[in-house]
Amino acid sequence: MTDDHTNQRHASQNFETLAIHAGQEADPLTGAVVPPIYQVSTYKQDGVGGLRGGYEYSRSANPTRTALEENLAALEGGRRGLAFASGLAAEDCLLRTLLVPGDHVVIPSDAYGGTFRLFAKVLERWGVEWSVADSSDPASVRAALRPRTRVVWVETPTNPLLGITDIAAVAEIARAAGARLVVDNTFASPYLQQPLALGADVVVHSTTKYMGGHSDVVGGALITSDAGLAEELAYHQNAMGAVAGPFDAWLVLRGIKTLAVRMDRHSANAARVAELLTSHPKVTRVYYPGLPEHPGHETAVKQMRSFGGMVSFRVAGGEEAAVEVCNRARLFTLGESLGGVESLIEHPGRMTHASTAGSALEVPADLVRLSVGIESVDDLLADLSQALG
Repeated sequence: MTDDHTNQRHASQNFETLAIHAGQEADPLTGAVVPPIYQVSTYKQDGVGGLRGGYEYSRSANPTRTALEENLAALEGGRRGLAFASGLAAEDCLLRTLLVPGDHVVIPSDAYGGTFRLFAKVLERWGVEWSVADSSDPASVRAALRPRTRVVWVETPTNPLLGITDIAAVAEIARAAGARLVVDNTFASPYLQQPLALGADVVVHSTTKYMGGHSDVVGGALITSDAGLAEELAYHQNAMGAVAGPFDAWLVLRGIKTLAVRMDRHSANAARVAELLTSHPKVTRVYYPGLPEHPGHETAVKQMRSFGGMVSFRVAGGEEAAVEVCNRARLFTLGESLGGVESLIEHPGRMTHASTAGSALEVPADLVRLSVGIESVDDLLADLSQALG
């Protein structure tokens, strides 16, 4: 847990410093500058209830996970961070903490397919109601509210259409309705955007993506500044048990150390990719918040440091043409997920967002999504040019 003294010390440090040092004091036994992997399930007690550092069983707490959780809280400017086995495990814990049967949630009209599946196929059976709003339009969010709305859920940028939500505006709407605002900050990462400072109640991450950054770990996180909610989340995290293992926590910590420099390169490369795509005759539309013509560009400028490494575009010729672009790519690896140092390409309609077919969140069939990596941008542009033909 991050205490107030630690929060005050971190408040005076810049992001790049926090990424490397927050929660990662040198090991007191050996002086190791990297936190050890405490690959352990249980801990010797000094008499019944005599816990050393509060550790008794690694589902409840583990020193490697504690280091990650303190780091996450510092990077998002929150009071407490919690690390989970996956992004969806984090979402599930959050929603079952905040909701009871009969409650209502507003979800975005563009969102990760796994999040939609969690609402539509799991929580709905539990008695939780949901409705869809265009979260890029605060008026749409306000109109979707109901008397039992307890959560307003947004992604910004959204997955896969890169929509932008004005976090501060929607936070005000949610607060007035007595609802919590949850922001999935996976696409931006805390380096580019800090939703808690803009009024969000909880931040969600799939740490599999940019936080880990190397396509070698699956994880999730929740961060909040609400002390009471943090205690409730920690209780449910322990009760439900989908925690990050020590090696997974260590891998995410390792990735976070280079988050700032990686995001700078991801963003720079993505901007060049978007520029190429906007001028290509076989591309009918480009989704990238860094483009001045993007409808959310001004809001993104206001609340983001840069525009991130995700780019989506639609291909002339429809679904089959889009699939062929994915198949012809060579340097862009055909695969799901995102946020690694290597570039990925996918067809959302048949891959990550297949669960949204036939719903209000169904994605265009001619859509291609790119996770632009940190390779030489000239090589990436050459590969996209040949893939488009």
